[in-house]
Amino acid sequence: MSLTVEFLGTGTSSGVPMIACTCAVCMSTSSLDKRLRSSVLISSGSTKVVIDTTPDFRYQMLRSGVNHLDGVLFTHSHKDHIAGLDDIRAYNYFLQRPMPLFANPETAEAIKRDFFYAFREKKYPGIPELDLNIIDDEPFLLGDINFIPIRVKHLNMEVFGFRAGAFTYITDANHIDEVQKEKIKGSDVLVINALRKEKHISHFNLQEAIDLAAELNIPKTYFTHISHQMGFHAEVNSALPQGMQLAHDGLIISV
Repeated sequence: MSLTVEFLGTGTSSGVPMIACTCAVCMSTSSLDKRLRSSVLISSGSTKVVIDTTPDFRYQMLRSGVNHLDGVLFTHSHKDHIAGLDDIRAYNYFLQRPMPLFANPETAEAIKRDFFYAFREKKYPGIPELDLNIIDDEPFLLGDINFIPIRVKHLNMEVFGFRAGAFTYITDANHIDEVQKEKIKGSDVLVINALRKEKHISHFNLQEAIDLAAELNIPKTYFTHISHQMGFHAEVNSALPQGMQLAHDGLIISV
């Protein structure tokens, strides 16, 4: 199956530019250095799926003209990945159905806690209508796209990556065990987080992400979840190994 992937956001939790920062990257006038919080839109011929509803979700959907959405996958419960969920209610209104959500147990509990009003027995009119599905290691079908969950570690927190066909998306990770690496191998395209050049406690840095992509022998790798500490997009991108590049907001690829 052929898939189209649009990068809705490629920034870390603070986005780029970061509020109140006057560093050279945050002050850059290049559109390539403007990064909303990390998310992708995956489309087949008949299905559209978003991974994560960031705090920028509303703007991301408007900017990309996403008038139809079949479901949302969640990587984990941190606010930069779930905070925009309330705006799903616009799709509830126009599509006249609850929105299917797919999350691991810990993320599902966070969604129920943070958006408690959507799960009350007596609901206020106009709140989000959510069909929350708990996922584990088993592949699952959303529309005509089959997703394979990939368990990775974000320091001590379990985060889910996802593989769809020849495309694999992983964000907020600094460790992937050998069993999970086997699920990634054979992908044509890998998207992996690379926070900055310096080492970080819970994210791959740039060199670690490069080494992982090389180890897995992925033909094309895009780095995402990028902070202002990475440097200018154009300068970093020009120095990357063949087959690897920084993703940027609005980038669209076919897999």
